[in-house]
Amino acid sequence: MVLFFMKAAVIGLGVEGKKAVNSLLKHGWEVYASDLNSNVDLSDLELGGISLNFLDGGESFSIVSDSITLDLGFTNSELIDECDAIAISPSMFGGSFANKLLSEGNLLSDVVTNHKRMFTIGITGTNGKTTTVHMLKSILENAGKKVLVGGNGGGGFSGYYDLMLEAENGEYDILLVEVCDMTLDFCRYAFDFDMIGLTNIGNDHMDVHKTIANYKDSLVRFFDGKEIFTAFNQDFNSNFKEVAKKHISYFEYQDSLKVFGKFNKLNAGLAMAIAGELKVPKDIIRQSLYDFEAVSGRLDVYKINDALVYVGKTDNSDALKSVLTERDFYAIFIGTPRSHETHRLEIIDEAVKYNPEVIVVFPGLDDNLDLAIYRLNYLRYRGRVLTATSLDDIIALVAEFSHEEAMLIGGNGQEAIINIQERIKLISEKLQ
Repeated sequence: MVLFFMKAAVIGLGVEGKKAVNSLLKHGWEVYASDLNSNVDLSDLELGGISLNFLDGGESFSIVSDSITLDLGFTNSELIDECDAIAISPSMFGGSFANKLLSEGNLLSDVVTNHKRMFTIGITGTNGKTTTVHMLKSILENAGKKVLVGGNGGGGFSGYYDLMLEAENGEYDILLVEVCDMTLDFCRYAFDFDMIGLTNIGNDHMDVHKTIANYKDSLVRFFDGKEIFTAFNQDFNSNFKEVAKKHISYFEYQDSLKVFGKFNKLNAGLAMAIAGELKVPKDIIRQSLYDFEAVSGRLDVYKINDALVYVGKTDNSDALKSVLTERDFYAIFIGTPRSHETHRLEIIDEAVKYNPEVIVVFPGLDDNLDLAIYRLNYLRYRGRVLTATSLDDIIALVAEFSHEEAMLIGGNGQEAIINIQERIKLISEKLQ
């Protein structure tokens, strides 16, 4: 579809904002982007091949080319007014600026609208969203459906706006969206969900939700009038059933899986329940789930000498606890969170409760090992505390512990954990 408007503003250059800029440029739009913070990491922007001019304004500056104008430290309202569509950070949804755009119909989700006409499935929750999305994608594609998949930038996808733009250009049977629990109200407005699956409700993003009760209330709004799927024993099921158009309970998957853990049996159970409601034949569901392998960065298991090495992102206390209940680990490696995300340090509390022989901390999202060590000392952990400041350090410690039964490498920092996973996998394959 060729759009007669080709200029968009992106307000806020967080994860979703930068992904929106990349997607708009990829789809041929001219872009005006801004962030009031002048200290924004621009390394994620795909500006290769674009000739740029930098205009320095002291505490603020601009980057200008034929296809993009980027202002940091200030916002140019006149350039926003010239745009045909505006992409805001999902965190801005519900604020006065977003409400003004809603009243004027200028949000990108109201300007490009093909995505709202597609059959749409949302997967949300604290943990397991990405794995469940990929399980369901595999099932649906094996059933002959053409699936457009994406969503939450933190899940490794290209962001919500990329889905909207891609939907304008192709013919798909199903739109499959991973929905971050911090963006429920934004996604409720931006997409028209036919089905929604909830993986679980856990202790994460409490800096945003403040309480589990507030998180539950956001889900109640999100589920209102929709066909929803929740675990048979999910807290607040009575609240969810009350507002849903239709409610379906799901259970742990009972057949064989290659992926590890009871939590993945629940993820598979959710994927199976949705596929079953869509009348996908049972043999296709079973074969798809049997063939399914762990998504990059999510928990997978490798053999190094005598040890099983479990590697995957476990960036909140509930995610870590779900793994620690499955087996004994000699050593636990924990990637550190961002300095301001102190709630995520609760994964260290969980590790200390488990009391392994060794806890290793390494830079995950931020290089703030001192903060993690202080927490371990405060909790009076009596085992060995080690630090690993590089990938080579981590590999050396894995080798040292490789004659124990098992170790776990997790915590925060998807990119760091993927790099560790790739190196461990390579070593494991060479030792076979």
